[in-house]
Amino acid sequence: MTRIFLDATTLIALGTIGELEHLTSFAGDLVVLPAVQNEVTTEPAQTNLTRFIEQYEVETTDPVVDDHLQEAKEVLGEVEKIGDVYLIGAVLGYTADDLPIGIVSDDRRVRTTARGLGAIVTGTIGVVVRAVEDGLDREEAYTLVDRIDSHGLHMTGSLREKAYSLIDEAAEATSSDQ
Repeated sequence: MTRIFLDATTLIALGTIGELEHLTSFAGDLVVLPAVQNEVTTEPAQTNLTRFIEQYEVETTDPVVDDHLQEAKEVLGEVEKIGDVYLIGAVLGYTADDLPIGIVSDDRRVRTTARGLGAIVTGTIGVVVRAVEDGLDREEAYTLVDRIDSHGLHMTGSLREKAYSLIDEAAEATSSDQ
């Protein structure tokens, strides 16, 4: 089963509005590494994340990651072991063994690096689209995007329109499958 590593950017965006449960729409084991969890310092995102981890028994460790932290630091040009280093360490470890791995992040550097190394990558809007594919109503998804936008993940007009378009496509695909 695919391991899906969550980044602080998405955890903050969804945690701030109390919508982390949409992450469970993904087929795979969710992982929030301690270095990433420590980056979620704002409330209510921090409290909501702690509750989410407990309620959904989200993994918080992965032995593969530690063996690749030095390489990840070099790849990213980082001195410290920040959350990004752990995420890229996970990607390096899983892709080296030809195992599937997903990264959920809105951080451009993490997304670009992870994708370039062979991970499946999505972001907060991808989470909303996946939730639509899993049965979330189109109008509720639009509202969710608006709430995310107004509470921290400030979107450009074109990104918001792209999000609505992806939601429409997912809703139409879901309705035609039924």
